[in-house]
Amino acid sequence: MAVRTFKLPDPGEGLTEAEIVTWHVAPGDTVKVNDVVVEIETAKSLVELPVPFSGTVGELLVAEGDTVEVGTPIVTVDDGTDAGPPAAPAERASTSGEAAGASGSGGSAAPATPATPERTAVLVGYGVKQTEAKRRARKAPAEARSVETSLASPAAGDGPAVRRPEPHHEPPEQPPAGLPYGPASTARSDATPGERVRALAKPPVRKLAKDLGVDLLAVTPSGDGGVVTRADVEAAAASDRAGAESVPATAAGSSSAESPGETRVPVKGVRKMTAQAMVASAFTAPHVTEWLTVDVTATMELVDRLRADREFRDVRVTPLLVVAKAMCLAARRHPEVNASWDEDAQEIVLKHGVNLGIAAATPRGLVVPNVKGADRMTMRELAEAIGDLTATAREGRTPPADMAGGTMTVTNVGVFGIDAGTPILNPGEAAILAFGSVTRRPWVVGGGAEERIEPRWVTTLALSFDHRLVDGELGSRFLADVAAVLADPARGLVWG
Repeated sequence: MAVRTFKLPDPGEGLTEAEIVTWHVAPGDTVKVNDVVVEIETAKSLVELPVPFSGTVGELLVAEGDTVEVGTPIVTVDDGTDAGPPAAPAERASTSGEAAGASGSGGSAAPATPATPERTAVLVGYGVKQTEAKRRARKAPAEARSVETSLASPAAGDGPAVRRPEPHHEPPEQPPAGLPYGPASTARSDATPGERVRALAKPPVRKLAKDLGVDLLAVTPSGDGGVVTRADVEAAAASDRAGAESVPATAAGSSSAESPGETRVPVKGVRKMTAQAMVASAFTAPHVTEWLTVDVTATMELVDRLRADREFRDVRVTPLLVVAKAMCLAARRHPEVNASWDEDAQEIVLKHGVNLGIAAATPRGLVVPNVKGADRMTMRELAEAIGDLTATAREGRTPPADMAGGTMTVTNVGVFGIDAGTPILNPGEAAILAFGSVTRRPWVVGGGAEERIEPRWVTTLALSFDHRLVDGELGSRFLADVAAVLADPARGLVWG
């Protein structure tokens, strides 16, 4: 049987690593081509990986929660085909040496007995291998290596090669009874200096150890074949807690250690990418933010009419839809806002279409997928696109392609009851609009003798823009046009 290894593929977009989030298969499961076997999180989104071949799952090589680089083997699959084991180098040398001796002396040589691979016991639940399982060989002293080399590679004509014996491993010393959590030296006794040996444990046990902050290499295994069990990890965690209670203060110099009353969360995946992008944007593009409070009663009335319209009955219509359309109309009147800054070429790049980013909060952090060609869409098409993007984002399954190529962004902070804020630009974009909550407020309407105060639907818009590309006049005109469409959506018919 041939065992094939599935390596972490390149997710594109310049990403070099990913975190293993959820395994959808277990050792012994049968898979077909393109079956989803694992869910990973890159720096931009969650991605489901299909397996490129069929067969029986052998071993999960990485655990949930591990971060691995592109090209790292993550799972083995036995495809069920016959693949004869290759002859060992020493056996091939022996065969060629005997053949040379027979032809040179004219004598007859006894045929070499081929070594038959034996089926050896492996980790329970991880299948059975055809080849013998061995630990990585220890580094031998220089004298021993030279002797082994001379034995395994005889000179031509010296007769049959002497086959080097397999290294013998002593069984691991069992810990004393009642001591499930042994010293770290027990787990590392067979490691060479500077080498970290991977402990034997199933993926759920590795996940538990990571959640509890237990180093598997410091746990004395009690399972068959030196496997760390769930009970071993829980006992180790209990021992760690008891030790922490006996030490009131953290040792000096251990600033990264978690102290009582706090929890440390690793920064990775989408949250790490967002942090890097925001820092780069905030300290690269000179931000300017302008605010405008506007009466959007007409917009709310339009939303109610659209929700009752047969053409929009299958899509979700919200005030954000009208804001998105207003931004596209304003960008058509002020195309310089729909641009980016090329630092290397010292040029302003004007975009010919609006790829409107929709900021979406997800359990794994903020993502900003964008609607490609939003300025060319009808209201119905724009509603469908926004609904699909936000639904996919909340599920954490936005592909990197949907987050690339944005030209401007809208963030709806109003859904959290926030009036407005100072949004930070998405890297490579010139403008981002924060849409605040829509609330009933007293508002002055009419004019002259008919001026009066009425309760109206009011919101606050906050536009941040890159002052290298957009000056105060241009930013003000763009924001005023967006507000004008929200105050009177009929303007869209004139500007469209």
